[in-house]
Amino acid sequence: MYNKKIGILCWEENAIPKGVAKIASLRGSAVNKESYDFPVVIKRVKGANPETIIFNPSENTLISMIYEMQNMVKTDDVYAIGTSCGFNAIHQTKLANAVNVPVFASSLLQVPLIAKFLKENQSIGILSARSKSLTKKHLYEAGITDSVSLNILGMEDYHEWNKLLVNTNDDIDLKIIESEICEASLELLKVNSHIRAFVLECTDMSPFSAKIREITELPVFDFITLAHYVYSSL
Repeated sequence: MYNKKIGILCWEENAIPKGVAKIASLRGSAVNKESYDFPVVIKRVKGANPETIIFNPSENTLISMIYEMQNMVKTDDVYAIGTSCGFNAIHQTKLANAVNVPVFASSLLQVPLIAKFLKENQSIGILSARSKSLTKKHLYEAGITDSVSLNILGMEDYHEWNKLLVNTNDDIDLKIIESEICEASLELLKVNSHIRAFVLECTDMSPFSAKIREITELPVFDFITLAHYVYSSL
């Protein structure tokens, strides 16, 4: 089992914001091989960057992702493929149709399952890199229906976090990033005290999942929990 590999698609090399590159050094990052208990193949996708994935999803970038996925299946012998940005949920159906291995484009795919774990009057809190870009189509493609109770909070109004998407050449303070993510999770609980689980849309939040669990005392699901779930089935 543990010789099988999973492929991970990520942003092209010259498009990585300085802060994202810093987070990538942390265990828990989707592009850090130490985050996984199994072998992974990481492939950078031509044209994949915040503009073409988050702000204005691009068909050309989708084509590039499909090309890299098909190559990974053919040459790297991967048994499943994920992507390192939760906003790729919008392409879930097309990506899954492109190859003959399981594809998990976003941590949001866990939401329908988690909803079944909870009582009908309980809710799921979603922390997103940018809630303004998280559309109903993203949710629909992840299998999330209107029957699922959600509270979504975006990090775009948090100063340090916003450097990851807007001021991409600026360095970041990881302690402040952690503090902002924790503050956002507590803010969600203030909005809805019935939240009983968190899902982190953004893979750059995964290194801070343990801290969110600690301060909220609630389950936290992220891209890494999804990847290990998928791998356990192979």
